[in-house]
Formats: sequence, structure tokens, C-alpha cells
Amino acid sequence: MPGRFPSSRPSTLRARAARAADAEAIARIYSEGIAERRSTFETRPRTAADVQAWLGGRHPVVVVERAETEADAQVVAFASSAPYSPRACYAGVADFSVYVDSQARGQGAGRLAVEALVAAATAAGFHKLTSRVFATNAVSRRMLAGLGFREVGVHLKHAPLDGVWHDVVTVERLLPENLR
Repeated sequence: MPGRFPSSRPSTLRARAARAADAEAIARIYSEGIAERRSTFETRPRTAADVQAWLGGRHPVVVVERAETEADAQVVAFASSAPYSPRACYAGVADFSVYVDSQARGQGAGRLAVEALVAAATAAGFHKLTSRVFATNAVSRRMLAGLGFREVGVHLKHAPLDGVWHDVVTVERLLPENLR
């Protein structure tokens, strides 16, 4: 939505753990990403109820707020983690995603969300974060490389989206504080 984020005064970004009250904003941002068809194979928009199911468990979810004052904070990005696998041997590995409101892209919100998620996942005891990024998503790939994620490899024709097959790049980052 144009005009959501006034530019006449400087605003600040800050990250924090997601709360139940953030579910609507997270669902809106994620659904926007789904509709764009550039970063996820998902096609069904998400609701606040869908997002509520992500919160309060072992896997951290963080949001980034933009605010000119404490009272006008708006969620502009989120990063979420989820189980990598149901197998117990992979309990220390979390899969993650990051999405930024289209009106807030290119301003550091995605980077801040991933940094906050790395810290939260470390605190939660995970030893690795992993994700899959569309091979064509050069912006995300550059950002993740700059945050210490390494590209492990490419899954060719990983899944179709609207009848077109897409390759994905698998990325990972070890969280050395939890490697024992």
C-alpha cells in the first residue's frame, strides 16, 4: 500500500520476537510475497490464524518494525523458522524464511530480520539454519551471503509454480555457539 510509511521524517528499524498481535501483519507480508510469485512455491494466501500456529513454540519468529515514534511502529518484515525435518537427529537444524513488505525493501529490514533470527535461533539452541532461495532471487542470495550463509548447491527444477519449473539454491549457516 503506497503511503504506509511516510518519508518526511527519519524512521528507525528494530527487530524483536513476534507476538500474537503481529499475526495479521505477518500474514499480509507473506501473502504479498506469495502473490508476487518470485520467492515461494506457496500459492495460498495466509491468514492471521495460520500465522498464530507458528508462534510460541520452539522455532523462533521475529519481526522488524519501522517507527518514527514508539506509538507508530509498523511491522515491515519478518523471519520465521520451522522444523527442517521431523527426524529427531535433525532437531538442531531449523529451516527459515524471510519476507519484507514491498514498500520497505532495500532499506535493511530483511537483513535485520535475518540477523535477529540468527540470534534467536542461537539462543534457542539450534546449530544450523538452512533455506532454499529461488536461483533467480539475486538480491536475497547476496544478502544471505553477506550474513555468512553459504550456498550449498542447486536443486534443479525443484518444483513448479504456475506451470513453470524453478531451480532453488540451498543455503546454510552454522551457529557455532551450539556446536558441541
